[in-house]
Amino acid sequence: MTYVVNDKCIKCKLMDCVEVCPVDCFYEGKNMLVIKPEECIDCGVCEPECPVDAIVADTESGSEKWLELNTKYSEIWPNITIKKDPPKDNEKYKNEENKYDKYFSENL
Repeated sequence: MTYVVNDKCIKCKLMDCVEVCPVDCFYEGKNMLVIKPEECIDCGVCEPECPVDAIVADTESGSEKWLELNTKYSEIWPNITIKKDPPKDNEKYKNEENKYDKYFSENL
């Protein structure tokens, strides 16, 4: 098992999870974070830290897409080990649905 970041993170990117990760397995894209599954030690400390519930176990129903996305982009995006400020307009996207289809950026 591993943890993955889903589309609830898009445009919110609050980064409370980055601060608590003991193995620094978060990677930063333009408008979201991902977890590198091969580095995640399944400790679960990041999951309750996310105020928008964007971090889920890969065993949860529907997480297959997010496991694939986290795996792919953690190989491309840079590692992040220090919490940064979230986007200034993050509050207006907090409860929005279908953010992947609307806003996802590969940041390539």
